[in-house]
Amino acid sequence: MSQDQLNRYFSEWTEREAVAEAMIPIIGRLYRKNNVVTSIYGRALINQSVINIIKAHRFVRQIEAEELNVHDTYPILETLDRLNLGQAHIDVGKLASQYAEVRNEQSVEEFLREAVAPVVDCFEDEKKAAQERETKDIVLYGFGRIGRYLARILVEKAGGGNNLRLRAIVVRKGGAPNDLEKRASLLRRDSVHGSFRGTITVDEENEAIIANGNYIQVIYSDGPDKVDYTRYGIDNAIVIDNTGIWRDDKELGLHLESKGVSRVMLTAPGKGNVKNIVPGINNHLIEKDDKILSAASCTTNAITPVLKAVNDRFGILDGHMETVHAYTNDQNLIDNYHKGERRGRSAPLNMVLTETGAAKAVAKALPELEGKLTGNAIRVPTPNVSMAILNLNLEKAANRDELNEFLREVALHSDLQKQIDYVSSPEVVSSDFVGSRHAGVVDGQATIANGHRAVLYVWYDNEAGYSAQVIRVVSEMAGMSFPIFPERGTAADH
Repeated sequence: MSQDQLNRYFSEWTEREAVAEAMIPIIGRLYRKNNVVTSIYGRALINQSVINIIKAHRFVRQIEAEELNVHDTYPILETLDRLNLGQAHIDVGKLASQYAEVRNEQSVEEFLREAVAPVVDCFEDEKKAAQERETKDIVLYGFGRIGRYLARILVEKAGGGNNLRLRAIVVRKGGAPNDLEKRASLLRRDSVHGSFRGTITVDEENEAIIANGNYIQVIYSDGPDKVDYTRYGIDNAIVIDNTGIWRDDKELGLHLESKGVSRVMLTAPGKGNVKNIVPGINNHLIEKDDKILSAASCTTNAITPVLKAVNDRFGILDGHMETVHAYTNDQNLIDNYHKGERRGRSAPLNMVLTETGAAKAVAKALPELEGKLTGNAIRVPTPNVSMAILNLNLEKAANRDELNEFLREVALHSDLQKQIDYVSSPEVVSSDFVGSRHAGVVDGQATIANGHRAVLYVWYDNEAGYSAQVIRVVSEMAGMSFPIFPERGTAADH
């Protein structure tokens, strides 16, 4: 290879870096000024580095056969910045691909004024903008694996100046003299998800954690009905109970007896009359009068969107789901007594066969599949990221390519695009999905389909993906669900 060719590769790379670098202030301005969340084919651009922005463009080759060019997306971002937009989630990558088809007929601004018309020139004055961007107080009751990841998402999303605002966490006194610092340290460093993206300081005197400028009160309590949140300036709050201790409406209703609480969200399958909500599936069931809701389980969230899509298109006669699940804090580190069958055996040393309620829970969100699914789970020695294997009998025959193409399209362009992701690589393994905010990721390379029989493999980060789903439910409870552009079709359309 000649020196000129070598120089050309490097020159192209540095030019791409320069364009990506120019994108960063625009992305930040759209987010903080207008609360517009931008992405590239579902990959968020907020607070990303130059390299990560380039990688997001590169990722598109797995979906659209070729890499997306930063020179195509930059004009989209630059023009959006001038349109005085209202709150929205905008996929600039998909818009760039759509514009490529009409660039000879329309200017970028003409195209975008049509593509995102409902949110163009939304705010005529700053007062109206401020009213639209009121915050909603959020309290995390419990601060375990899910609680801490929820805290990361809430702090991350607070940068736009609206949305949900994490005001407090409620825990029991741990007993150590430096309890507060220990809790802050667990948020600061995580063995699975890495370091917290930002800065964390501790206010020992006032018992608070300050994360990226968010003042988070730490409240010590031994019961959900024993806190007066108004003492801390917290009112009309949504409490996210991530302890898993209280599961039915009577138990969770104790939260509502505390001053300053208006609603309760459970991060586990709800019992009794508690609605189990899976975003993208049955969030239309959320009503203004609902005081208590559940976000079901991580596995239910991972498989239900895929099952709905397949059922809508091909029909599901029956099937079996097997979950290969990361071990959880409920299991023992070494062999010891446990009230659950087999769960007393060492989690890091064994595969542990156990039961799962996910197959039955699917029917609560998707009644048309009631009685059609069975399920089991195998806990395996890995701390995060799980897989669901869906063995299905279909009403309509399908081959592997047909099924994969359908699921790829659903992941890209349907109303389930935030729930379902799709990957087609022969080299991916579980650690590649750490941090995925999708409920589940279909592994196209593993798909088996032959006539009326199909086997689908769905990866899911049982912490990050599930936490993202929880936040989507809470956003709807708070009335803070924003329009998504380009506008989506339904799974059945694809």
